[in-house]
Amino acid sequence: MAQESPETPREVAERAAGVLGPESALFEDLDAAGFGAALGRALQSSLTSPTVLARAALQLATDLARIPVAVTSQWLGRDVELPVPVDPKDRRFSDPAWTGNPVFRSMRLSYLAACRFARDVVGSAALEADTARKAAMALDLLLDAVAPTNFLPSNPAALKRAFDTLGVSLARGAQHFVDDLMHNDGRPRQVDTSGFEVGRNLAVTPSKVVYRNDLMELLQYEPQTEKVHAAPLLCSPPWINKYYVMDLAPGRSFIEWAVQHGRTVFAISYKNPSKDMSGTTMDDYLVYGPQTALDVISDITGAQTIDIVGLCLGGALTAITAAYLTQAGDGRIGALTLLNTMLDYAEPGALGAFTDQRTVDRLERKMRKEGTLEGRTMAGTFDVLRANDLIFNYVVSNWLMGQDPPKFDILAWNADSTRMPAAMHAFYLRNFYIRNKLADGTLEIAGKVIDLSVIKSPTYVVSAINDHIVPWESAYKTTGLLSGPVRFVLSSGGHIAGIVNPPGPKVWHLLAEDTPASAAQWHAAASRRGGSWWEDWAAWSAEHSGPLGEPPPIGSRVHPVLGEGPGDYVRT
Repeated sequence: MAQESPETPREVAERAAGVLGPESALFEDLDAAGFGAALGRALQSSLTSPTVLARAALQLATDLARIPVAVTSQWLGRDVELPVPVDPKDRRFSDPAWTGNPVFRSMRLSYLAACRFARDVVGSAALEADTARKAAMALDLLLDAVAPTNFLPSNPAALKRAFDTLGVSLARGAQHFVDDLMHNDGRPRQVDTSGFEVGRNLAVTPSKVVYRNDLMELLQYEPQTEKVHAAPLLCSPPWINKYYVMDLAPGRSFIEWAVQHGRTVFAISYKNPSKDMSGTTMDDYLVYGPQTALDVISDITGAQTIDIVGLCLGGALTAITAAYLTQAGDGRIGALTLLNTMLDYAEPGALGAFTDQRTVDRLERKMRKEGTLEGRTMAGTFDVLRANDLIFNYVVSNWLMGQDPPKFDILAWNADSTRMPAAMHAFYLRNFYIRNKLADGTLEIAGKVIDLSVIKSPTYVVSAINDHIVPWESAYKTTGLLSGPVRFVLSSGGHIAGIVNPPGPKVWHLLAEDTPASAAQWHAAASRRGGSWWEDWAAWSAEHSGPLGEPPPIGSRVHPVLGEGPGDYVRT
């Protein structure tokens, strides 16, 4: 069977970017989630079922006995069935030695046989669904950690590189290991951030700061077209990470794309919360975030309606703001765009393992003591959930192969982590993930019970097919929560790569004109189109953003320019 060529550091980074995202910084550590306890309960339960354990042990013994025969036969050119299934897409074993060398082939098959044994034992335990899921996730982490590819003597690619470099790769790998041990909490670095700087090659679309309060700065972007549409566009980012994922780099910036397509764009840049902001609430984020931004934009532009683009948690706040203002009789909300946003949290995907009552109770006690939840600590949790992509890829490339971490803008942004205020974060976890109040119509924000069905604005909903943070099937439920016309688009990529999705030969998206009741029905009717959803959005946006006219001024008498973009808060 033909083998894929080993991935370059850049390709590893691009694949890792597919599973990164703002929501990956929601949760803290595995101990708080009870992963170890769940695995312990699974093992204890399996010991009380000797029949199941004996059956799994017999299967393992049979597999191990068949491996030498199968490997020898294949080495001699005979076509034989392998004792355990082999995934040809498993990039850990892409080096030709894993199929061409009998020793390494036997090692791989033995590892896979042991994995099957462990999963059979843990999977047979009689546990509650949540505990069983945590036990399985903890086991997968352990199995990923002990894969032969993670150790020098059993990694043929690393051994070849050591031989070819006369040991230089080993020396460089040792340097990386010591540096990570001393300066990166013992985790391999995912990115070399030395080549990136906010305001120099990240977040550089020309803009001015036109407003600042204790929670956010508001940026107004300079026009790049002679005429602009009547409705300004407000970008509502998540505050779990910094806003500039929406203005990443020239040619890879959604904000730049919008500006170049005749939009007057404003963007919120939230302050990185410190301990003295521990009491900041979701109400504060609504009132002093989007609602205040809309007031400033109305003053500067005089526009009757303002469109909003919301990403992830910023998208949830966008929908809440639209409903809140509509219920208050405020008609300023124009077209909405929701990017990888979940409004119905009934099926939150992998993050559901961290949102049971006990886990949130533990996390809330920790946040109450510290005032915030540290972004760096939180980000490590999602690394564990996607360990092969976000940890062990870099164990191999950085430590075993002696390669430098890649220079990649998305990973540089992801490393620029933020904190979460304790009060807001606890409210979010309890009322969204545990109780699903937003979708149920029982969420109270700033004195109003939010009713999403009052939203009649045209809405463009984007999800990503490989999004593990906001599963696209969950994002699709938005189409049934709003009353206005909704266009649903399924993008290639993951949670962030699906948004940082400029036109190019590799990107694609799925579209269907109607939004039937279920995601499966939509998918069956959707057609695949080459190119980025950015292009489709630009056409849709132009239809809903009013006639073309002269660009408005930058700032106003009441809200003068306070400084150059990207401002001060993005650097905190």
